[in-house]
Amino acid sequence: MESERKRAALVTAFAWFTEAPGASKRALLAASLGWMLDSFDVMLYSMVLPALMKDLALTKATAGVLGSATLVAAAVGGLVFGIVADRHGRVIALRWSVILYAVFTGACGLAQNVFQLLTFRVLLGFGMGGEWASGAALVSETWPAQHRGKALGLMQSSWAVGYALAALTAAVIMPVGGWRSVFFVGLIPAFITLWMRRHVSEPELWARAGGEQRGSLRSFSELFRRPLLTLTVVITLMNACTLFAWWGFNLWVPSYLSLPAAQGGLGLPSRAMTILVVVMQIGMWLGYVTFGVLSDIAGRKPTYISYLIAAAAALAAYSLTRSQMVLLVLGPVVAFFATGHFTGLGTVTAEIYATRIRATAQGFIYNLGRIASAVAPFLVGSWAETHRFGAAFRLIACFFALAAALWIWIPETKPQLSIEPAES
Repeated sequence: MESERKRAALVTAFAWFTEAPGASKRALLAASLGWMLDSFDVMLYSMVLPALMKDLALTKATAGVLGSATLVAAAVGGLVFGIVADRHGRVIALRWSVILYAVFTGACGLAQNVFQLLTFRVLLGFGMGGEWASGAALVSETWPAQHRGKALGLMQSSWAVGYALAALTAAVIMPVGGWRSVFFVGLIPAFITLWMRRHVSEPELWARAGGEQRGSLRSFSELFRRPLLTLTVVITLMNACTLFAWWGFNLWVPSYLSLPAAQGGLGLPSRAMTILVVVMQIGMWLGYVTFGVLSDIAGRKPTYISYLIAAAAALAAYSLTRSQMVLLVLGPVVAFFATGHFTGLGTVTAEIYATRIRATAQGFIYNLGRIASAVAPFLVGSWAETHRFGAAFRLIACFFALAAALWIWIPETKPQLSIEPAES
């Protein structure tokens, strides 16, 4: 009897997903695969960074510049693909962004010098930037309002899966084939676009928005006219702070754990570093999914603020310990709060901006934040060179606190039960 009650409770908890139309599930799967493999490809760089720095004789500052260049390119790609997604379709933009980042991740394995690697990272970043806006718009428009947060939470959670796969791939392949072979594995995501082409359709909501009004410069200007101007500016600043902190921390975590103490790291063996990074992704995945559920119940604003404040505190604590056991416990906590809040960005922007400019707005807000955050890998690398990683991590923890403060000017969007009225 008890087991039957538990089974019934489990069925009820996931009824929102199991009872959804097939088109909604396929859209969610497509966006999730794209985002997971986006994470997989871009995080391969951080996994092989210590070996790559040694082979190509890179300093921490130069390695940080490469990371920053990828983020700048991602910002440009996000702006371009956001307009493409509004004008020509979410699925088309999603497919081409996946192809770009997959092909040029593989090309990174062919780089013979810093200039070639920089070129491939920039082109990879351009495709990487286009994926989020396309996927977030696709999911937002194919799931009902009461389940939008949960659906976007599942989509966002795939980033943690991709990150963990990158760590495991590097751990298995690099000892055998070196860092170049790790990048070659990054070509795999290109093949999922064949499935997308056959099985994923454009949302009806997008089709009804009117092609002549979608993705134009005139519609883009709506982001900077009242009543949207203040919201666009504040949400962009808030997201820039969170992305600055996230990339400043996550790009350098593998190096911090594995570099010798003489270079400011903890000097952990490769296996221990891989375990710590993979365990962090469990916390990250749970953070994404939990945020979606909590924001559907308690509201977007209080959930977002709570996560950001907790992220600042957890990251500060992480920076103060060198104990491997404490890091094993704190790592998932940092990842839970410092990453889970990103689920809310797609939900909040979907509920503020109309369909005709939704992907454009999401591409602009998310990727202008990436431009601002592009300095983070360089800043953390340079700061770690002179002040050690702990001080650099405490510095970027302040940006989570600043992001929480910016929510003073952002309204709660949950009461808007449908994104349809915004189309008028």
